Amino acid sequence: MKRCALVTGGSRGIGAAVAVKLAARGCDVAISYRTQRTAAEEVAAEVQRLGSRALILQADLADLGQARSLVHEAAEGLGALHILVNNAGYVQRVPWEELSLEDWDRMLRVGLTAPFVLARCAVPYMREGGFGRIVNISSLRALTGAAHGIHYATAKAGLLGFTKSLALAVAPYGITVNAVCPGFVATEINREALAARGDEIRAQIPLGRVASAEEIAAVVGFLCADEASYITGETVSANGGLRMD
Repeated sequence: MKRCALVTGGSRGIGAAVAVKLAARGCDVAISYRTQRTAAEEVAAEVQRLGSRALILQADLADLGQARSLVHEAAEGLGALHILVNNAGYVQRVPWEELSLEDWDRMLRVGLTAPFVLARCAVPYMREGGFGRIVNISSLRALTGAAHGIHYATAKAGLLGFTKSLALAVAPYGITVNAVCPGFVATEINREALAARGDEIRAQIPLGRVASAEEIAAVVGFLCADEASYITGETVSANGGLRMD
């Protein structure tokens, strides 16, 4: 059966790599983006090169109405929806004393409330299709905290509780829900930090290097596969040994 996936924030970084990985595994993929249309088109072209269908959808997930519409547009455009990867998000580094309530609200809306809305809209399609995988992209900062990104770490930590709770709720339908906590990854979101203190960061990682987006996508691809059918409610840390639980 041809599986259909929605990857939010799929125009670049981890999201782009996940879209390509799922296509390589035979999935048709809907790619959501907020502003990077050209980048999304490039990812879609790679998905199509691999023999899968690609659908490009624009959405600002701070608008929950757009989040709802995104799921329905993906399911209608692809003809089904079996996989949801909640990847969209952003980093904002600011001391907590200077953090505005507006910035706090937007971060939690995009990073935590939108995944809830997306999942709630996606599950009926998964039940109808007889297969469901939800993967939430969290962060190492969910486990360690972040003094200069307290709202980011809070949203990512909330995703872990959401993952476990939703896994319990949808288990009777055979739908699995898992989270991935990447460490430092060589993507645009980390470019500034790696440029400023890359040697220091790599020295702290037992494997001695940062991850590629493709390495994180490989974890997501496995969790979306048939082989992962008995794994649910779990958090997979992919951080090169930087934190071991």
